[in-house]
Amino acid sequence: MQLELEPVWLSIKVSIIAVAMVLVLGTCLATLMLHTKFPGRNILESLILLPMVLPPSVLGFLLLLVFGKFGPVGKFLDYFGIHVLFSWIAAIIASTVVSLPIMYQSVKSALESVDPNLEQAARILGAGELKVLRTITFPLAWSGFISGIVLSFARALGEFGATLMIAGNIPGKTQTIPLAIYFASQSSDMTKAGILVSIMVVISFLSIFGLSLWRKKAVVWR
Repeated sequence: MQLELEPVWLSIKVSIIAVAMVLVLGTCLATLMLHTKFPGRNILESLILLPMVLPPSVLGFLLLLVFGKFGPVGKFLDYFGIHVLFSWIAAIIASTVVSLPIMYQSVKSALESVDPNLEQAARILGAGELKVLRTITFPLAWSGFISGIVLSFARALGEFGATLMIAGNIPGKTQTIPLAIYFASQSSDMTKAGILVSIMVVISFLSIFGLSLWRKKAVVWR
């Protein structure tokens, strides 16, 4: 049997792009939450974390409402001739939404662990807020960023429910590893499903194992 590896490459590509997006979004949101006070702050944070507790079918349905033909974002994109649903971009959106809470929590926890006295000392010496973040806060919190990247990648790689609802299962176009496993097992192609499961387990294991080794070395370096 010749195993087509398109789902593997697509999953890796989607996960990498999703992680890059949540790294930027998670960092901006975590920094905003820690350094500013505004009405509705708790509501916003609850919305950021909501995908962690919502069933995938509910999350997928909400994404359909937003990015569908008659949804607010879908209508706007349709005006420019951009169609998101049932494309690999939809898979990126689903993976981004489900992995954002993990990155946000990791970055926020790391930023909270930074000694505020060091930041204040930099301000007293004349550093502006952006310079404090760039030279003091972010470098001291880098371990949390690494953890967030690895865990978000693993979560994005395993995304299934929301992806199926907004991206569909189109071989060679939107079929990621979890979708390929599910439909292979449904068609009784257990050999293909088993190989894909093995690939998924190996990639996920290496990600988590690598993070564990890195954490141990980081402690020794300190």
